[in-house]
Amino acid sequence: MASTKYQYTTSPRKLEPDYKRKQKRRPKKQNLRVVKEVKRQDIRVSKEERKQQAKITMLIVMIFAVLLTISYRNSQINESFSEVQNLKKELSSVEKENEQLKVNIENSLNLNYIEQMAKEKLGMQKLTNKDTVYINLPKKDYTESASEKIQIKEQNWFQKILEKISNIFK
Repeated sequence: MASTKYQYTTSPRKLEPDYKRKQKRRPKKQNLRVVKEVKRQDIRVSKEERKQQAKITMLIVMIFAVLLTISYRNSQINESFSEVQNLKKELSSVEKENEQLKVNIENSLNLNYIEQMAKEKLGMQKLTNKDTVYINLPKKDYTESASEKIQIKEQNWFQKILEKISNIFK
């Protein structure tokens, strides 16, 4: 029965593993000493440690200042870039509008376009022979030559007032 692994009893036998378990090593307890509490005023820092702390502090401040400067400069670059992009968009829209206005001007100079607009918007029509009216004008010249002098009567102030009053009652 020892050679077979089959067991005829109801209680199972304990199997031993093929490997050995490693036991967890517990860290050794260090011998800790109790230190008397020392007042903060009594703690003295050497000059070298102070210099080193001051250097580290200055280094951190300088790194922060450099990073802040870089960040500020990048924000200005981004603002300038977006402004340039907006101006380019505005320029392209103005150029498109300019081209459209040039096309409109060229169309408005076309005689066929002018005739079409006169018919559609103003309701004009082409003249026919029936619409022509002839007027006879006498051949008398109505212009005055510069050689003829116009005589103006000089009136005194009393005559002027009387003339104005007479013009009112007419």
